[in-house]
Amino acid sequence: MCTVGDLLTERAVLGVIATLAVLGLFVMLCRARRVSTSVEDAVMDMLDRMSRASSDLRAGLTEEAANKATPHLREMLRCVAVAITDEEGTVLSWDGGANDHYEYLRDTVARAINNCHKEHVDHRKLGCELQGPCSLHSVVVVPLVVEGDVAGTLIVVSGVASKRQIRMAEETARFVSTQLELEVVQKQRQALAQAEVKALRAQISPHFVYNALNTISSLIRTDPSHARELLQEFAEFTRYSFRTDGLFTTLADELTNIHRYLTIEQARYGSRLNVRLRIAPEVLQVVLPFLVLQPLVENAVRHGLAKKPGGGMLTITAEDNGNEALISVEDDGVGMDPERLDDIKDAHQTGAHVGIGNINDRMRTVFGVEYALVVETAPNAGTKVILNVPKFARNVLPNLNIGSQMSDEPMTNEQPAIRA
Repeated sequence: MCTVGDLLTERAVLGVIATLAVLGLFVMLCRARRVSTSVEDAVMDMLDRMSRASSDLRAGLTEEAANKATPHLREMLRCVAVAITDEEGTVLSWDGGANDHYEYLRDTVARAINNCHKEHVDHRKLGCELQGPCSLHSVVVVPLVVEGDVAGTLIVVSGVASKRQIRMAEETARFVSTQLELEVVQKQRQALAQAEVKALRAQISPHFVYNALNTISSLIRTDPSHARELLQEFAEFTRYSFRTDGLFTTLADELTNIHRYLTIEQARYGSRLNVRLRIAPEVLQVVLPFLVLQPLVENAVRHGLAKKPGGGMLTITAEDNGNEALISVEDDGVGMDPERLDDIKDAHQTGAHVGIGNINDRMRTVFGVEYALVVETAPNAGTKVILNVPKFARNVLPNLNIGSQMSDEPMTNEQPAIRA
């Protein structure tokens, strides 16, 4: 027969067991948490090191960039030393110990460069004459390959020879090579962007320059003061449009140049060209690709309003849209069949619209595919081109040498740019 004392004893034992089980589970969770936290910290540290090294290497394989990157790479690899050489085997940077051993590594580095293959050598084969223990036990030399060519080598000096260290050296070299290739791509991208701007200038200049000079020359005798004003506007327009520095500008500067363009065109078309600006002042400092709006305005004038009997209205709108500026160029001219655009990216190749494909490509390249142009058009219904421009984008900065020359007078929703 079970007594109350027996029940209490059994419950006490069960309580102790349950308590120990809970304590054991708590300890396990705490230990797991400590391990997890340690791993998380290590991963965060690794990511931080990689981020810092990558930003340094984006400047190219220079001595300065190598000096900044090697400390981070050595911390990532937890090794004795990390070095980077150029394509001729000259050391650009050596971070860590055993740097006096490079003389023993010259042949190894040369083989890695010539054969475009990693080289692994241990201390016994180096001919080291150091008396006593040497911190250099193993060396891995991995070529840095950029676009198929050896740009240099990564040297990893370890205190212990292991397959794991060799694999980590290879992966780190691949990481470094990728960053160097991205630097090359960035340079090519900038060169392409410059070429695209030059292409836009070539498209703008032939017809507009000829017509502008004709308009000005026709006024020299009848209205010399007006001719002088137009000539000044033309000079400022060409100075801005044909500048050689900077791939980006502010909306304010772009609108100032458009004002010059429209001043000249209105002298040519007279009352047939009416212009309306709807500009929110808070978006005037938004940065966008250089010469991205003027060609759209020129298209509206040439292909929309000039072909419409009696002309019409050109409306330029820039609105605050949260993290973006919503910009549009609209005319109520003759419009076109949307199928004539034949995919907007190719429209500029046929001459149908000045630079429209070029502008579309630049918007997509700079900001992303989601920032492609949107075109709304139909026969006898005018044309509207819409741009979404992010207010902030990485590496998109205006050319500070060209200051904004917009009027201090704030633009309201119905302020005309030019009065007939």
